Amino acid sequence: MYSPLNRNKWEPYIWLLPSILLIAIFVIFPIIIVFKLSFSEISKAGVIGGFVGFQNYKDAVQLPAFKTVMLNTFWWVISVVGISTVLGFIIAMVFNQKFHGRKIARAILVFPWATSLVIQASVWNYIIKYEYGSLNSVLLNLGIIKQAINWRSSYQIEFIWECGVGIFVTVPFVAFCVLSGLQSIDNSLYEAATVDGAGFWSKLWRITLPMVRPSLTVSTVLNIIYVFNSFPIVYTMTKGAPANKTDTMITYLYMLSFYERKKGPATAMSVIGFLILCICAGIYMITVMRKEEEQ
Repeated sequence: MYSPLNRNKWEPYIWLLPSILLIAIFVIFPIIIVFKLSFSEISKAGVIGGFVGFQNYKDAVQLPAFKTVMLNTFWWVISVVGISTVLGFIIAMVFNQKFHGRKIARAILVFPWATSLVIQASVWNYIIKYEYGSLNSVLLNLGIIKQAINWRSSYQIEFIWECGVGIFVTVPFVAFCVLSGLQSIDNSLYEAATVDGAGFWSKLWRITLPMVRPSLTVSTVLNIIYVFNSFPIVYTMTKGAPANKTDTMITYLYMLSFYERKKGPATAMSVIGFLILCICAGIYMITVMRKEEEQ
């Protein structure tokens, strides 16, 4: 027998059903397929064979560039996420103050984040060119240097430039996330702290940081995922050259799959990357939640 109570019980799930179906089709189902492929034999033509156990994982770990790529990925994520979080927080603190041209400055800040990553990487490639790069041209015209500098003299410097571009395009996202948290803080808290004799650093540690922690948590977790999976910057600037020395996991497994035709190990590496992200995000979220409970 129909009852309004039954309708009220199931109505929220009915409204959520389209979203759940989309997530299942475009997220969960592909993940299951990739896990299945990582345990299957895959020919160079992409033909799926039988079950091979952990052979694809063994082949992936034994690849000559595997250790280098994993280490690059670690430093890539740590440097880009860490430095952009610090710089973004500082910029957000500045932009939270009232000054002339604040709206224009905020609009300018969003450009690096809103622009295509391929365009950003291509522009920076042009800027640091040795022969006709704009950076050398400006420094030469200003008399700061006597002759052009090779800004890409080694793969280590190439990788530093990649990280620099990653930081440049990531800072605006962190800044606006933190800025949204800062604007939600009641100014009366700072006024009360000032009356009690609290200085800048005391306000920062006891009011600002605890209040913007949710925003920082969201931006950090999302940045770890985005930066780890970032493909355009590395591929556009170096394509992993020389000899995969500047590759990260995501660009390396692309080259492995589509250029070297080693689809089995590439699939296994994608699963390894997925598990690493799940572990890192889980540890970070648990740590943050414990700190909030302690407070």
